[in-house]
Amino acid sequence: MKFERFSPKQLRTLTWWCDGSPYRSRDAIICDGAVRSGKTLCLTLSFAAWAMCRFDGRDFALCGKTILSLRRNAVTPLTGLLPELGFRAEMHHARNLLTLTFAGRSNRFHLFGGRDESSAALIQGITLAGVLFDEVALMPRSFVEQALARCSVEGSKFWFNCNPEYPGHWFYKEWICRRRERNALYMHFTMEDNPSLSPQMRARYRGLYAGAFYDRFIKGEWTAPVGLVYPMFGAEKHVAPAPERCERYVLSCDYGTVNPTSVGLWGMQGGVWYRVREYYYDARAAGQPRTDGEHYRAMEALAAGTGADTVVIDPSAASLIALIRREGRFRAVPARNEVLPGIAAVSAALKEGRIRFDPLCKDILREFGLYRWDESGRDEVRKEDDHAMDDMRYFVATVMSQRRQDGFYVRAVER
Repeated sequence: MKFERFSPKQLRTLTWWCDGSPYRSRDAIICDGAVRSGKTLCLTLSFAAWAMCRFDGRDFALCGKTILSLRRNAVTPLTGLLPELGFRAEMHHARNLLTLTFAGRSNRFHLFGGRDESSAALIQGITLAGVLFDEVALMPRSFVEQALARCSVEGSKFWFNCNPEYPGHWFYKEWICRRRERNALYMHFTMEDNPSLSPQMRARYRGLYAGAFYDRFIKGEWTAPVGLVYPMFGAEKHVAPAPERCERYVLSCDYGTVNPTSVGLWGMQGGVWYRVREYYYDARAAGQPRTDGEHYRAMEALAAGTGADTVVIDPSAASLIALIRREGRFRAVPARNEVLPGIAAVSAALKEGRIRFDPLCKDILREFGLYRWDESGRDEVRKEDDHAMDDMRYFVATVMSQRRQDGFYVRAVER
């Protein structure tokens, strides 16, 4: 890995703890802001250098939402760089432990995932000299506070980075708004603070997002989403007759018993996915529920003549998944169903024109005009008029987006 130069904010992040720095007495550093702004690598490199210069034989924590995301975002880039700087890095994968050695000193860096409230128990009992949180806004408060409580070694410090969320988020209120009383250095990054990012790449990232996601990921603002979830959707750009034949076909399903069941047939042609046809059954409106068998036969009719052999489905639809697998006509693939990452993926697909809708798919077109953020100011959508929206989100997050991130998963869907 090669650095030609650092920006002033990156240099301040790297050296804030050093002798002679006006910020060396701070107890914590917080780096937030835009994607691709260079904050993560500079923060993790600074953390490792500080730990090795100030301590010997101590334990530290590296925390991410999951161990997998932590390794991808922070640990792998860091361990690729450190040997060039004279460090010896040994990764013990089975123990989720990174050992660093430098100038006769050696310290242990434990990897933790803060996925949910139960994660706080994982970090209890250890004594730490410092902790770094990668994407702290994605972690539960209980986990973060338990990790901070473990830092009882004299001279310990806290290191945080994140992309912004909504302004009512606990981390924004408790740490960013109270940074002075917390004695924390606050560094706000934009893409312009990353000299290695070309103007062309900055323009590309700006074109990926709209609405609240643009405000957060590009402008780096803590913004509450309001209004339509997909304001970038437009009939002129996104509604077009599907090709008569497509290269591939996949089904997506949002399952309901009392709530509507929505199934979409998607066809890919020329790098664009079309919603070719759909099945939408509202038991309340019809006055009578349908059985799993009836929904399954509707899927078969929807896929007739296309060769579609995969259904991407809500993982909670256990009975319908069991029926699909028992019948053997389709593979039932549980969808990746995290709401916000899925909405961000759909937003990007709409912005890039990689997804379109046949005018006959009237239910999903109707829901585009009704699917709105909840007015609570939190990152939540109204749980109404969202069933075709959900089956679309399952499809995009599982089939379209994962091609870039997890080739093995996509091959399992496509085989």
